[in-house]
Amino acid sequence: MKKYAIGTDVGGSHISCALVDLEKGKLVEGTHNEGDVDNKADEATILKSWADVLVKSLKGISKDDLAGIGFGMPGPFEYENGIGRFAQVDKYESLNGVDVASKLKVLLGLDDSTPLRFMNDASAFAVGEAWLGSASDAVKNMSITLGTGFGSAFVDSGVPVVDGDSVPEMGCVWHLPYADGIADDSFSTRWFIKRYKEETGLEVSGARPIAEAASTNSKAADIFTQFGRNIGEFLGPWLKKFDAQVLVIGGNVTGAYNLFGPAFEAALKAQGVSTQIHLSSLKEDAAIIGSARMLNSDYWDTIKATIPLM
Repeated sequence: MKKYAIGTDVGGSHISCALVDLEKGKLVEGTHNEGDVDNKADEATILKSWADVLVKSLKGISKDDLAGIGFGMPGPFEYENGIGRFAQVDKYESLNGVDVASKLKVLLGLDDSTPLRFMNDASAFAVGEAWLGSASDAVKNMSITLGTGFGSAFVDSGVPVVDGDSVPEMGCVWHLPYADGIADDSFSTRWFIKRYKEETGLEVSGARPIAEAASTNSKAADIFTQFGRNIGEFLGPWLKKFDAQVLVIGGNVTGAYNLFGPAFEAALKAQGVSTQIHLSSLKEDAAIIGSARMLNSDYWDTIKATIPLM
């Protein structure tokens, strides 16, 4: 088995990647690179902006030592074939129907035998935490990311669980009905912005200004308490149903865990949930590490049947 893989985290407006030593199970120091991406740009511009960042990490090794490149990619995406399916979504629409894998290989100068593998970005985060992060001691765990969107994934023995009776459809919870909409409406930064304006009449750009005001503004503090209670009541039944030993929480809003964590944990306790709560130890590296793991041949054999179901 070739020793190195590049793991890649593709976000709505950024890309980050690094070389991962598959044998030692760690990032290779000095190979982390990132860049901004205009998700409204044309196909050629987007793919070039991705390739420009990837090639910097590729310089760390000979291509003969490269097992391949893994991508944690937001959906909708045809993960098994590396084809964009971004129709009627507010990002990367120029990549709809594009064979991203083949075109990136050309831009990077890789031959056809070098695999490029893709999985959902929330799943990649969860796989990374299950492999080398906060859930590495757990067999069954759930990971969530709290930020611009509400990411989630369930993992059993290192493999994302995307179907079956113990998880929701697609193996994630963002799309489930909640309040007057879906969970993503209530557990992303949009909810904080909306709720703060309802309470104060003031407009803010995200959750951070509300968190910064919480020490002197009771309404700001109450909003985080509401958030913690709501997400605890929402997640509790799924944590119990999946029998998750650990819940890993990542994303930008995690920085305010001291504000919403007590209410969140109290809501779980009230439901008899015994799942341990851990904040992400890998943070922005989790999806990089998780996506790179797909290039380990033994792991790939366990996960490849799951990829088309994402």
